[in-house]
Amino acid sequence: MLAARLHLGPQRRLELDEVPTPEPGPDHVLIKVEAAGVCLSDVHLIDGTLTPVMLDGDVVTLGHEVAGTVHALGPGVTSAEVGDRVLLQAGERRGGDAANPQGGAVFTRGVDYDGGWAEYTLARVDTLVPIPDDLPFEQACFIPDAVSTPWAAITATAAVRPAEPVGVWGVGGLGAHGVQLLRLVGAAPIVAVDPLPAARERALSFGADLALDPADPDLRSAISTATGGAGLAAAFDFAGVAAVREQAVTCLGPGGRLVLVGLTDKPITITGGIGFSFFQQQLRGHYGSQPEHVAELVTLRRLHRLDLARSVSAVLPLSQAPEAVRTLESKQGNPIRLVLRP
Repeated sequence: MLAARLHLGPQRRLELDEVPTPEPGPDHVLIKVEAAGVCLSDVHLIDGTLTPVMLDGDVVTLGHEVAGTVHALGPGVTSAEVGDRVLLQAGERRGGDAANPQGGAVFTRGVDYDGGWAEYTLARVDTLVPIPDDLPFEQACFIPDAVSTPWAAITATAAVRPAEPVGVWGVGGLGAHGVQLLRLVGAAPIVAVDPLPAARERALSFGADLALDPADPDLRSAISTATGGAGLAAAFDFAGVAAVREQAVTCLGPGGRLVLVGLTDKPITITGGIGFSFFQQQLRGHYGSQPEHVAELVTLRRLHRLDLARSVSAVLPLSQAPEAVRTLESKQGNPIRLVLRP
């Protein structure tokens, strides 16, 4: 089968390889991949910003956003059937036991073990999430991560409450969904900040009340006016940019929390440290989501509370994975999600 694989080492590179189709073992199924999302994390794995830490070997098939159908069952598997439409959780916990189910470590699909940029992929049965028949694979595949990461950041890490004023910095793959989901939970007003005019327009169409350019010298004043002088209760950095964090923290109100969702290896700087302490503001790190967040989102989509159709910027054949990576890296066309179809 064809697979897009990351080769680590001094000459890190993405290659399209012909590899044997895997066979499922106990507690596993073979998935026929119907769609797989292209994430900025994949770009960072290829460029070396991120590196697998639990990978056994130096080659891995990328792709942690995956949807498809169950193609074959491993020995003794009874909780799934051939033909089931599913999405795959973006990782799995290994090393826990009945006494400590949260023990061990979380291994990420497409990072620490082979993912879904392939015609077929293996999945442990407890990572399968059934999807409704009216949910296209191209939309289902990126619910884990592109949608579940901002959902978990909003509902768990930030614990946003209805009518709280919030800010979203970066309206790309994560931030666009962040705006939509903040609208869903009743945050108000929602202020979006992005340097790209097209991204600001997108933010308004996804439910933002105000969209601002970070270079606007009146940004803080505009946010103060929009919030009735209260400042933001929560600000989300979906860009992973140091300047974003420094700007966002200055827009927080008393007790406001800055949630770091976008990834960067740059230092975190808090300007105005006395004010940060006096107003009891908070800095909260965030990473990924839990299985229950994905299940919640599938329920919301099944009941048509969530529209993901606008998030599919383009669908490309698996053979064009390198081109998809370059398009996302350069932000050509300002995509929300590019999807690969084997």
